[in-house]
Amino acid sequence: MAKADHIKKLVGSYGRSQEFRAAALRIIDEAANQGKKPFADALRKILDANVSPDYQASQPRLTSLGSQVDPATSLVDEINVTRGLRDIVLNADTRSLVEGIIEERRRSEELRRHRLPLSTRILFAGPPGCGKTFCAEVLARELSLPLFAARIDVLVSSFLGETASNLRRLFEFAGRRPCVLFLDEFDALARTRADTTEHNELRRVVNSLLHMIERFRGPGLVIAATNLPQFLDEAIWRRFDEVVSFDPPGEKEVALLLARQFANFPPHFNIESISPKLMGMSYADIERICVDAIKKAVLKKRKSVSETEFASALRQEMRRKGLTSLGKM
Repeated sequence: MAKADHIKKLVGSYGRSQEFRAAALRIIDEAANQGKKPFADALRKILDANVSPDYQASQPRLTSLGSQVDPATSLVDEINVTRGLRDIVLNADTRSLVEGIIEERRRSEELRRHRLPLSTRILFAGPPGCGKTFCAEVLARELSLPLFAARIDVLVSSFLGETASNLRRLFEFAGRRPCVLFLDEFDALARTRADTTEHNELRRVVNSLLHMIERFRGPGLVIAATNLPQFLDEAIWRRFDEVVSFDPPGEKEVALLLARQFANFPPHFNIESISPKLMGMSYADIERICVDAIKKAVLKKRKSVSETEFASALRQEMRRKGLTSLGKM
């Protein structure tokens, strides 16, 4: 059963859709954590169908932005948000940081009453496939905000003066509307100014970026993500309110991820025996192996995954990683 204080907040926030959604999502998450996933899923569907996020009522989606002549729409793509906190696997420290960001935004009025600033600038750092983009989607989902991904290919112009102008338009866009703005491959923009091979104009772009991040106090979040934190300019780190590290899954995370991947298509072998073979892989690698194994079983008209099918999927992933390594040589 939902805790009494969650129910009180739900009833007390009636008429204020954003607070009502936040209180309802806490009850849904609690039900999911207690193993009542079908009930939690049903509640979430009812909530989404009947209580729209505030931003949907006041802000148009990207498909309708063209008619409003917003100069920044060419710089972003809207990402369809479907997965929440209950869907992501993270280690305990990273999950605690993410939950803290969500709690802070949901209880923003309490912080404002005490004149405390909200965290609006977050840096995600870690190797590929370990949940950075997934987590940006989770934050957008839990906070009932749209997710916009910056188009780095458009943002970084061959004319360096335009890059700074594009960045300014992008941050103005995020400052005008409640949203999560996701800057992937952030090292392409914030590369260290200590690199003597870089052009002086690129250093000026980094200077402009530092000022824009520092001044940003938008209604939503700006999340930057990098696979190469060692290449970021040293001054960049101080501009973020929070830095979240993402690491490859450990034994506990691998076991949980396997259990979730095979929840609706059970393996016909001891799943614990394969966990050691997956150590060192990313979450994305393991998910790809599981999906491939399930595909093989489905094509054979089987209702469970055999150890042979999983081993075949694992070998295929290892070959793929080998080819990727050759491509980097």
